[in-house]
Amino acid sequence: MSWNWNSQGLPFLPGYSFRDVTKSAFHRPQTLGYKNGYALSRRPAAGIGQDPLLSEQLIQQEISELSLQTQDMTYGSYERDLPKDFIPAHVALDKKVLRFYAYFVEKILCSPEEDCRVRSVVIYYYLEDDSICIIEPTVQDSGMPQGKRIKRQRLPKNEHGDHHLWKDLNLGIDLEVYGVKYHITDCDAFTKEFMESEGIVLNDPEPTPVDAYSKRRTNPQPSFTKPSEFNHTQQFLTMDCKVLRFFALWDDADSLYGDTRPVTIHYFLSDDTVEVREDHKPNSGRDPFPVLMRRQRLPKKIKPESETFPSCVLEVSTQEVDEYYSPKDFQLGKTITLLCRRFQLYDCDGFTKEYYQENHPDMEMKPIEVPKKTDTSQATKKEVPPYNGFGSLEDSLQNCLSLIPQPPKKNILKMLENSNKVLRYTARLDSQNPKDEGRPFVLSYSLSDDTISIFERPTRNSGIISGKFLEKTHVPKPGTTVENPEFYSPADFAIGATVEVFNHRFVLTDADHYVLTYLESISSQIPCQTLESLRQKLGVETSSNQPVDQNGDDVAEKSS
Repeated sequence: MSWNWNSQGLPFLPGYSFRDVTKSAFHRPQTLGYKNGYALSRRPAAGIGQDPLLSEQLIQQEISELSLQTQDMTYGSYERDLPKDFIPAHVALDKKVLRFYAYFVEKILCSPEEDCRVRSVVIYYYLEDDSICIIEPTVQDSGMPQGKRIKRQRLPKNEHGDHHLWKDLNLGIDLEVYGVKYHITDCDAFTKEFMESEGIVLNDPEPTPVDAYSKRRTNPQPSFTKPSEFNHTQQFLTMDCKVLRFFALWDDADSLYGDTRPVTIHYFLSDDTVEVREDHKPNSGRDPFPVLMRRQRLPKKIKPESETFPSCVLEVSTQEVDEYYSPKDFQLGKTITLLCRRFQLYDCDGFTKEYYQENHPDMEMKPIEVPKKTDTSQATKKEVPPYNGFGSLEDSLQNCLSLIPQPPKKNILKMLENSNKVLRYTARLDSQNPKDEGRPFVLSYSLSDDTISIFERPTRNSGIISGKFLEKTHVPKPGTTVENPEFYSPADFAIGATVEVFNHRFVLTDADHYVLTYLESISSQIPCQTLESLRQKLGVETSSNQPVDQNGDDVAEKSS
């Protein structure tokens, strides 16, 4: 709005305003603009028609008042105290803790050495929320659970619901918390300064009583022990890695299912310790624990005053032992008792014999004979069940040899050398059934894996379905056992010979020329009767019949 609309001092009402006839510009100033592609609003710098804004102008009276205003005179100090900011208690007393030192007396029952024990604690009082925490300092090797006894909390004072405050704490008083009385003896410097600033007079500090049992443990009673004249360092340096080894029998027949077991006894010359190891055998049915007695010094004699003590539940100390085992106690042929176990020594190794000859020549280390125990498991012969006809003979035998059957091993070199090499024979079925007469068969012998397959050739108007009679399999000879089977080989296939295949008898009647050629190449391994029968059969039919191919597509039949 322009400032000169009411230059005559008239009210701004209809009929009291007059338009300036000389004014020709009535446009409004632009208040919108664009900056970096964004529409922005701005404050107008002028009014309608470029008139000055009323809000930016001051009337003459206001200007004169500002120019004629004088400064008031003041007497005295003009400074005023600023009001202090309010600080809550949890901020003002944050991280301010009162620390008191105290102790409590714990009763000890069923102990002949002490009746009570003094335990020191530290009491922390947090001014922030009036909570208390009691912590017992940890003492190394004390054998007692130490540390935080009471976690940080507000401790009850009486049955009316009141709680302990810092005003209730002072030196030389007893603080009872959950049935335990803590006697406060001292405090730190900050606690003393805080209590005095609050108008509380602290009592004189008191010393913490000394625990008699802890003092006795810290300062043990003097014991007078005569030092040993034996130099253990020299023994270790000269006898290190030198061990005497004895072979013995552990007589454990007195225990349930007890038996005599072989063990090995090691005597270490460096520190006179003994170790017993048990000799385990495979399939013995016992857990394979290698060490029967760990390496230790074994007592031989115990002092008479210590024999009545229950040593069965406690270890024997050095002061209670009168004598330990030495190499003189190990004599071959005698029975030695080690920790209530009897061991009969029957032999030793070569180093042990040399050691006794040099250091103890009076002891004769002569081994004794030990009766050998018959192994009933090996004496019992395992019988292989008869072949049931399912699968091959080798596969069925693997089920008896191991829990998880493994496939039988194959001769890979033989399979590569004799790949696709097959010997074929014609055969007839030797049966008492008249219907089986005249049934032609082809017996094929594979040289790569020594398997036999039988194929029946079709016969017109016979009424019998031809085809595969027997798949490739190993055929054992009759009379052989399942454990050591003997299979048919080319040396057994002579013309006129009978081949028994799983209770079926086949008589060989003819063969192809490749059979004779192959058998003559290995004539040193073939009987003369087999070669002669093939030569006679093939030599008769060579002039009248065509030679048979190696693949055996057509095999000559015996002429009538």
